[in-house]
Amino acid sequence: TGKCYHTFRGHSAEIVCLSFNPQSTLLATGSMDTTAKLWDLEKGEEVATLNGHSAEIIALSFNTTGDRIITGSFDHTVAVWDVGTGREQNLFNKMPTNNNATTCPCLCVQLWDAVTGTHIATLAGHSKEVLDVCFDYAGQRIATASADGSARVYNAGTKQCIAKLEGHEDEISKVS
Repeated sequence: TGKCYHTFRGHSAEIVCLSFNPQSTLLATGSMDTTAKLWDLEKGEEVATLNGHSAEIIALSFNTTGDRIITGSFDHTVAVWDVGTGREQNLFNKMPTNNNATTCPCLCVQLWDAVTGTHIATLAGHSKEVLDVCFDYAGQRIATASADGSARVYNAGTKQCIAKLEGHEDEISKVS
């Protein structure tokens, strides 16, 4: 019908990313104001504000069960939050030492265990910045988008690149 059910207001700067939880009951928004907010879709109300980043939040996503949300910021940190309490559960802000990765960190994807904070792998291969990354719904594959005009697909188990998708003449900013 095109009917607008709710307008969510509360950020003090532009919203740059958003994500629905798997149950479609919550919406998360990330903003240039350094916060993420959780919104109740039924009531149209703010549920929580996630504070902790010192720069704008440029990426966020719920986990598959919807009880955690991960945020990425220009402050070079990634945080995992408990959706129920709005509290930060884990913060990743250190680049691992990896003798197999000789390229700039922004050319690689760092894979972490979100529960323990353990670095798992570095996924390399792009010649320019990685602009987006996502898992498939089964958690079997990881897709990356890059300013080099290519997308790559990695096997989440082996961490090996299984497909290099080329054909765009300019950057690819999003994958899903």
